[in-house]
Amino acid sequence: MGSRIEKGTNKKKKKWVKILIAAFGILFIALGAYVFSVYNSLTDAVETMHEPIEREKSEKRQENISLKEAQPFSVLLLGVDQRKGDTGRSDTMIVMTVNAEKNSVKMLSIPRDTRTEIIGRGTEDKINHAYAFGGVKMSMDTVENFLDIPIDYYLQVNMEGFKDIVDSVGGVTVQNNFSFSQDGNNFPKGEITLSGSEALAYSRMRKEDPNGDFGRQDRQKQIIKGVIKEGASLNSLTNYSNIFGALGNNVKTNLTFDEMVTVQSKYRSASKNIEQLKLEGSGTKIGGIYYYSVPNEEEIRIQNELKEHLGL
Repeated sequence: MGSRIEKGTNKKKKKWVKILIAAFGILFIALGAYVFSVYNSLTDAVETMHEPIEREKSEKRQENISLKEAQPFSVLLLGVDQRKGDTGRSDTMIVMTVNAEKNSVKMLSIPRDTRTEIIGRGTEDKINHAYAFGGVKMSMDTVENFLDIPIDYYLQVNMEGFKDIVDSVGGVTVQNNFSFSQDGNNFPKGEITLSGSEALAYSRMRKEDPNGDFGRQDRQKQIIKGVIKEGASLNSLTNYSNIFGALGNNVKTNLTFDEMVTVQSKYRSASKNIEQLKLEGSGTKIGGIYYYSVPNEEEIRIQNELKEHLGL
């Protein structure tokens, strides 16, 4: 009698083991298919984003940098207002230097009205005009000359389509320092959650800001940080297709897929320590046109700080 009960119990155990094995098998197959789908979507997006420039390396570097050896590097972030039939201008210019050994990032916003030599034209003008005159390459060359450091990579974001990126992560939450209105939107003081179109309007306002262009730059950084935070959350895992699609349609860079993977693995912890630098100067008018003028000693101060961070 006892042996029959034991046999019946064993059969039930074997049955449940088979069911569990089958269930785990289906789970692993589904997970594998999901990971493969994510990987394909990511590589497709990066392939669309990848747009090399006509140079192997910066003229300010004797040798190519090695990301695999975690050497310090720099990136120029260009926020471009680009509409149909219009070349556009770089409304936002942010230089980031990344140092894995120091475990830190330095971020410098360059006011778009900054007066400097436009490399390739031989004239002095507002620094953001370099993009209208010669695209990404002239922008990189001009910023290199202005800061006297190599610019290794660029990341160009189409600001008109940036709202799609914000919407793809489900919106962003920011801390607004004072209430204002922009493009038909009202932004109260305090913590607010923004949709893509609202985030675009929020980041563009500068006329009502007592800090002018610097205040606008701070709001742009808030939006960028918000996108990174939401994009890294678990909620974004089910929405990866929309996120990668929005990035592929609105971002261009000379970074390859392999380089992006290397940056993520070698420099990831540096992103937790971001220091924001400020370029001191004053407004002036030349020929009736407004410029942001940076004193020579201020240029040298910023140049030296960035050079030290790049190990130059």
